[in-house]
Amino acid sequence: MSMIGEYFRMTEAELERAIGDPDWALSHVEETADADEESELSPAEARHFSTHQTWHLLDFLLRRSEFPVNVVHGEEPLGEADDWGYGPPRYLPPDRVRLGARALSRLTYDQLLDGIDPQELVAAEIYPLGWDDRASLEWGRDWFADLQKYLTAAAEAGHAVIIWLD
Repeated sequence: MSMIGEYFRMTEAELERAIGDPDWALSHVEETADADEESELSPAEARHFSTHQTWHLLDFLLRRSEFPVNVVHGEEPLGEADDWGYGPPRYLPPDRVRLGARALSRLTYDQLLDGIDPQELVAAEIYPLGWDDRASLEWGRDWFADLQKYLTAAAEAGHAVIIWLD
C-alpha cells in the first residue's frame, strides 16, 4: 500500500460545514472525487487532486526552501475529523491558499532542486525510498507543476483546500 497526497477544494460555506461535520466532508469528498476521476479533469478544473507519492519529496523541497505555507500537509485541523488514511485531514483557508498559490507561482522546480544532493533525501528517509541519483529527483517535476495549477485555480475561485494522506 502506498501513501498518497490528496487535496480537495471547497467553498467557504462547504468548509464551515466540513469543520462542523467531518463525516459529511468525507462523504462529499469521496463522491466528488469519484466524479472528477471519471471526467478526467485537469488540475485547474478538478476539485480533487493528488500529488500521489511525491508528497514527501515536495514537502522536503518546499521546507528546505522555507516555503511560507504548508501546502503538503495543510495547516489547520478539520474539526474533530477521524483518520482519513494516514491521520486526520487538515486544511488551508482561502487566504492561505492565495498566499501559497502566489508563492508557488514565483518558484520553479529547478529552484527547488538547486544545490540538492540526492543523498540528503536518503538520509532524511524521504518516501518513497530510492533516491539513487539526481535524475531520480525529476520524478516530482510534473506533480509540482500540477500542484501549482491546482492551487492557482483554487485561489482564483476563493476556495479553501483540505489536505490529507491516504
